[in-house]
Amino acid sequence: MLNGPSLSPANGQPADSAVILLHGIGDSGAGLMDIAGAWASGLPQTAFFAPDAPFPYEGAPFGRQWFGLNDRSAEALLDGIRRASVDLNAFLDAVMERLSLPASRVALMGFSQGTMMSLYVAPRRAEVLAGVLGYSGLLIGGDLLAQEKRSSPPVLLVHGEEDEVVPFTYFRAALGGLKRAGLEVSSLACPNLGHSIDPAGLQAGLTFLQKVLA
Repeated sequence: MLNGPSLSPANGQPADSAVILLHGIGDSGAGLMDIAGAWASGLPQTAFFAPDAPFPYEGAPFGRQWFGLNDRSAEALLDGIRRASVDLNAFLDAVMERLSLPASRVALMGFSQGTMMSLYVAPRRAEVLAGVLGYSGLLIGGDLLAQEKRSSPPVLLVHGEEDEVVPFTYFRAALGGLKRAGLEVSSLACPNLGHSIDPAGLQAGLTFLQKVLA
């Protein structure tokens, strides 16, 4: 079972919703907790969870990864994300059971590889999640999505136009792939931004989460 830091609702009451934050490669759940803290007052009855990815990062003696990138062929990436999705689905189920929440009260947020995980897992779950917020990621298995899709959560994609790690072209490709599969997608392109999240993107993400968890 995945583990990582969490943040209880800011109002001190039982959670009526949850946001699962998925980190990028080489990072850990702790790396996203500042974002959870920034959003907490705007989502006062929401619990935040930031699980560590299941595997050690191949590129350094620290950090975690959801799947390896040494082989970046489409087949290897798809195999890796399918394996990691088992752990993520189990974590989602455990959070919902622990908090007695339906899927409609749980949102996924990802950064980079965490976005890849979110976009793969969410529409393949039978019960529709509240929403998916993806920063600086890409769509893996997009050509299979229409036939494998089991639900259609709303999606917001945010991406820096100067992203040097996941180029902006992947943002456009993800938008197209999700729309072709019948998902409702909104987007924010951030000028002069690299592989990061800026204040505008942070605010857009909070507004999106407030809407889907209202």
